[in-house]
Amino acid sequence: MSQNAIRPGSRLMDRPEYRSKQMPLTKSPDTNVFDAVNAMSKKNYGSVVVVDTEKKVIGVVTERDIMNKVVGKELNPKETLLSSIMTENPKLARETDDMLEWLRIMSNERFRRLPVVDDQGKIKAVFTQGDFVSYTWPDLMYQMKSIATATVTKNWPLFLIGGGIAIYSLVLILVISMMN
Repeated sequence: MSQNAIRPGSRLMDRPEYRSKQMPLTKSPDTNVFDAVNAMSKKNYGSVVVVDTEKKVIGVVTERDIMNKVVGKELNPKETLLSSIMTENPKLARETDDMLEWLRIMSNERFRRLPVVDDQGKIKAVFTQGDFVSYTWPDLMYQMKSIATATVTKNWPLFLIGGGIAIYSLVLILVISMMN
């Protein structure tokens, strides 16, 4: 979906938390919700990635899905399968995709969990919006510095004239105030 990252260090796989993340919890589509919730509770995970027999992502089930689609509808979690409540064909990121592009997509499309797959489409990690937040400030500061530098450099004569006028005005005010 997203294009490969251009700037070094901005790929999903370059992020420090990528290397330290535990493998996501995966289950088959025929797993019942009760067993999935028990596994989620043991690992303290907020989601389970549903994979096919080749370990390729086919869906995602979140705590919210369980609350809205099982508990809220009073379904039996021991009889309800993940396949019946999962978000099918979720958006998948590649390890080499640009982090900021995915943050923008997640924000605009209002989803919180992003499965990251390798070149074979097998799950490697799940990024959450929270994973992005602490690492976007340095990126945003870098971008603001670049924009400010480009703006000042491009408009340097105007900044010199404006600065000269400002200094002249301050000196004139000081001289006039000293004369009174």
